[in-house]
Amino acid sequence: MSVNVVFPEELLVASREDRDRFARQVMIYTLGHLYEQGKISSGLGARVLECDRLEFYRLLSEHGFSIIDYAADEAASEARTSRELAGRVKKT
Repeated sequence: MSVNVVFPEELLVASREDRDRFARQVMIYTLGHLYEQGKISSGLGARVLECDRLEFYRLLSEHGFSIIDYAADEAASEARTSRELAGRVKKT
């Protein structure tokens, strides 16, 4: 199954994009929003874009999407652990 979305030709002209590049940009933005909302995994996003997860994360990051979404307590724990590790590295 696939979903087809039709955009007016004026959008291609206004964006100064060719059809394939425009379609890829729309797909990246769509997948980025779905990923940020927790509706798809990075694996699914990568499969749809026919790339690996690292490339998927890079593309989302380049287009302004957050690729790391910690809960507040997880973010605090991660920051604390990072500071502890940085302190250990400085001592050696």
